[in-house]
Amino acid sequence: MMRIASARTAAQAGASLGGGCCSTAISTAAGAGAIMMARRLYSSSSSSSSASSSAATPSSTTTNTVPPVVSTIPLVYDLHSPENPRVPNKETEPIIFIHGLFGSKKNNRSMSKQLARDLGRHIFAIDLRNHGESPHSPRHDYTAMSEDVAAFIRAHGLKDSTLIGHSMGAKAAMTVALTHPDLVQNIISVDNAPVDARLESSFARYIQGLKKIEEAKVSSLSAADKILEPYEKNLVVRQFLLGNLHRPRVDPGGKPSPTLQFRNPLGIIGKSLDHLGDFPFKDPHRVRFSKPALFVRGTKSRYVPDEVVPLIGQFFPLFELVDIDSGHWVISENPEAFRQAVLRFLEPKE
Repeated sequence: MMRIASARTAAQAGASLGGGCCSTAISTAAGAGAIMMARRLYSSSSSSSSASSSAATPSSTTTNTVPPVVSTIPLVYDLHSPENPRVPNKETEPIIFIHGLFGSKKNNRSMSKQLARDLGRHIFAIDLRNHGESPHSPRHDYTAMSEDVAAFIRAHGLKDSTLIGHSMGAKAAMTVALTHPDLVQNIISVDNAPVDARLESSFARYIQGLKKIEEAKVSSLSAADKILEPYEKNLVVRQFLLGNLHRPRVDPGGKPSPTLQFRNPLGIIGKSLDHLGDFPFKDPHRVRFSKPALFVRGTKSRYVPDEVVPLIGQFFPLFELVDIDSGHWVISENPEAFRQAVLRFLEPKE
């Protein structure tokens, strides 16, 4: 059963940015929750805007941005292959799944397997720098993360890639698309937008709690959880954060250390928090990704408010917006609705 429903329009907000926006919404029941899909095709033309009339329109495959010089690092990944692939090899039309802050490739393992099965496409779930099993680097910003992903795509000979990123991973995916559009077929941004926004204070609090755990040199997850509880009352969030603990080996082939350690360099991550809410690009007249883009937001999250939707359209003119009944952790809170939204966007159109 599908019905046409009214969508929150961005037309009025778009007018203040020198553009117009049209929207159509489709409401449908999907598994664990209802999805509100709003397809918004943004027009950046304006008869009265001197900025719009004087700006050159970037092509769909190039940008006016020169890729920055960044010392990239090799990213560790898990490959999820379908039993019945619809593509000849893993290099063709792969999906690259990018986690958020304090996440890793293992967070998206279940969803990666489901999407690989449903779409018949190979999925690379990666660990970003300073996360999971990937190497550490003193630089942790979206430019560096995006260049790592671009280098990963080139190193593995991937063609026509789809990027799916959540939160921090979403901004990394957007940055790759805007900087290297030739490497990307389309993107799916999960609960983030191409805007500067201050991170929630909880992340700084998490860093404090995690550092306390490191200082205590705990040997068990229960001991670590007890230390972290005053900093985060939600057990699910604590379990997510503590998933970064591991027991390193004292030497190659030796016994595991009795002390648990975090895979993340907490000092580097802590110093990066002030700018992880930023977005590298400020002027959508200079850089644009004119290929399909899906923006998924949680209806109970504050990361993608209505007022930023017109700006999404300026950077990503061919975008769709899907609202899912969830908070910021869309994929884990409402996995079936997320899966259905991705399938609608990525399944071949007849």
